[in-house]
Amino acid sequence: MFKRFTENPVDPLFLDRWSPRAYDGSEMPQADLETLFDAARWAPSAYNFQPWRFLYARRGDAHWQSFLDLLIPFNAGWAKEASALVFILSDTLMHTDDPGQPFASHSHSFDTGAAWAQLALQATRMGYQAHGMTGLDFDRARTALSVPDRFRIEAAAAIGRRSDPHVLSDELKARETPSNRKPVNEFAFAGRFPG
Repeated sequence: MFKRFTENPVDPLFLDRWSPRAYDGSEMPQADLETLFDAARWAPSAYNFQPWRFLYARRGDAHWQSFLDLLIPFNAGWAKEASALVFILSDTLMHTDDPGQPFASHSHSFDTGAAWAQLALQATRMGYQAHGMTGLDFDRARTALSVPDRFRIEAAAAIGRRSDPHVLSDELKARETPSNRKPVNEFAFAGRFPG
């Protein structure tokens, strides 16, 4: 398997986290899933509002097939072997001390992304991998999961223990390796936006 390297002394956890599609079909204990959510809850957020919400199904539970059916067929084809499916939502409104006067949150997606990242890193630390995806039927998911209008469905994630890539189609087998990243100097700039 491809090994990631970086020029800077980042923790190996960041290099070990990736988004595989080959999962072993094992069940995940509820306690492990709750540990992932606990890691997510410590993410920073504007005004400590914590806009993230996670809706989940564990492999074999009463919700599993309905969650799987909300993914596009391509993603459902490999995610069916994951241990958990999680839909990640953000609350687009914040509340003041007056609960009747909510206002638009500028950073709901940003803050929820931070929570997702912490969940994914905790999964890696525990020997799991989490693969985020937007290949899902957002309209059907809103209805099927009874998501109120004020919440944005950001993405879904498949979580599980990696398996040998032989469980995948030939096309996906070739892609089952950690991807590399752009060098820092292509996205971080001192001063103004380059132009």
